[in-house]
Amino acid sequence: MVTTAQEATITAPPRRVFRHRLATRLWHWTNVIALFTLLMSGLMIFNAHPRLYWGQYGANLETPWLEIGSTETAGFLKIGTRRWDTSGVLGRWQDGDGNIQRRAFPGWATIPSTYNLAMGRRWHLSFAWVFAFGLLFFMLRSLWNGHFRRDLTLRREEIRPRAVWQDIKDHLRLKFHHGGESAARFNVLQKFSYIGVLFGLLPTMILTGLTMSPGMDAAWPWLLDLFGGRQSARSIHFIAAALLVGFILVHLLLVVLAGPVNEIRSMITGWFVLPREKGT
Repeated sequence: MVTTAQEATITAPPRRVFRHRLATRLWHWTNVIALFTLLMSGLMIFNAHPRLYWGQYGANLETPWLEIGSTETAGFLKIGTRRWDTSGVLGRWQDGDGNIQRRAFPGWATIPSTYNLAMGRRWHLSFAWVFAFGLLFFMLRSLWNGHFRRDLTLRREEIRPRAVWQDIKDHLRLKFHHGGESAARFNVLQKFSYIGVLFGLLPTMILTGLTMSPGMDAAWPWLLDLFGGRQSARSIHFIAAALLVGFILVHLLLVVLAGPVNEIRSMITGWFVLPREKGT
């Protein structure tokens, strides 16, 4: 039997909290466009020389630590001394017209879709400015409006091993919200990941990108010392991009599992609908 109090709870409109400020929302959607353009144009640039090295120098006659290539009959990915057949995916694949192409990444994954190094660089450098200045604006605005202090500060009780382990178990059980206003706050794994991306991966992407520019090397020679050479910077740039792709995939998966309508709506309007408390 449903009581009057329970009926009121059921018919009451859902509670909402303001979760994302305008600066966060603008930066998020700008990054959606900028990062995908940077990643796809970056793969086109990589296709020009699909090998990675450590140190100052890298050329065809030197030994790379990573290579995506092909033989007459197969594509392959080689890391160190390990080699995997990647025919049809990397190195050697078939385009939409049925022609065999022997480039590292297929056309559907690159900007432009046909091989054009000059155009790939134009796309990449144009959106690199959007990405870099967008990050700078977001950082300054988040310091000003208290976003970092309010949402990303790690509290002592959150970083205790027991609390971290509990959050890991909750994620493995797909238990993302505990109800009430706590659902609108970042959990400790979100804080760790966002701190790592904002203050680690993204600055690393920008600085290693600058290190690959001869003009920046002349102006800021300390960049070469910081990353151990231009080829090392290129390798770190590629690794950071791969980690960023991994973060994006996990982020999208968790958005879907946590409730995509509510999560996406909150990133558009700023308002997050709180899930009902258990027992109500």
